[in-house]
Amino acid sequence: MIIVTGGAGLIGSAVVHGLNQRGIENIMVVDHLGLTEKWRNLAPLKFRDYLEKDAFEALLDNGTLPSRLSGPLQAIIHLGACSATTERDASYLIRNNFEYSRKAALFAKEQGARFIYASSAATYGNGELGFSDDETLLTKLRPMNMYGYSKQLFDLWAQQQGLLTELVGLKYYNVYGPNEQHKGEMRSLVQKAFEQISETGRLKLFKSHRPDYADGEQVRDFVYVKDAAAMTLHFLDNRAAAGIFNVGGGSTASWNRLATAVFNAMDLPVAIDYIDMPESIRNTYQYHTCAETEKIRQAGYTAATLSLEAAVSDYIRNYLIPNKHLGDA
Repeated sequence: MIIVTGGAGLIGSAVVHGLNQRGIENIMVVDHLGLTEKWRNLAPLKFRDYLEKDAFEALLDNGTLPSRLSGPLQAIIHLGACSATTERDASYLIRNNFEYSRKAALFAKEQGARFIYASSAATYGNGELGFSDDETLLTKLRPMNMYGYSKQLFDLWAQQQGLLTELVGLKYYNVYGPNEQHKGEMRSLVQKAFEQISETGRLKLFKSHRPDYADGEQVRDFVYVKDAAAMTLHFLDNRAAAGIFNVGGGSTASWNRLATAVFNAMDLPVAIDYIDMPESIRNTYQYHTCAETEKIRQAGYTAATLSLEAAVSDYIRNYLIPNKHLGDA
């Protein structure tokens, strides 16, 4: 059996879909559906069992999780976390992103199972130390928000426990694609732009508040969720690989380029309005992120990632316009 925590989320549902494409259905999905529409992401997918996150954690705590499993545990792909970079409740983030991850990792080790977990590119902070996934640099990183710090704490714990020689931590960059509707303000610009443009024919982007970047020319390493899932599952196959790995395209694109790709996919003229960035995020806003991907390539991942334009076109034309989810016929 394979456990996928956060399995109803953006990356998690894509991972379950990827497993289904391999003919794997002996999967336990763990998530917290609450009042969201995340359940829609699960509807087309095939899996054997589902547990709410609190129930799953309770089974971890009382030692009865093995009795719930359908066969030997092959792997835990731990993607469940609070992923809001704006979350300010530090205690909540510690419980969800550190303590929960620690319990899951120790259980996987006890069961002799592969443990693959989501770290985050937010751990790199403002990028002044670069974006290298070399574990020897972990202690030098300074995240710029509490979300990034909660992810950093688990990376450091895993290193201190000597577990980075066994498990895999993945630092996802700007992931976007189908099945992110439930994320609210944390949705990608592609999804938000599609809605804005559908309603008004125009799109709002943040102005730059640095003289070395023109408006809309702030850059990110955007990675399509299908590529992110494929990179994740690579480490299910390559069990010899361990440590921290960046999951990104290894190149940058500006918000302007992303916006243009959205307009083109919708067959509409480009119409952008630049607005002031809220003062509350100006001091922590990242103007440049780019994954160093040499390490994941050295670990045997050879597939090319989709270009920004091709991925945005696939997302909009095959999922957003027809209102479909991954796995829908």
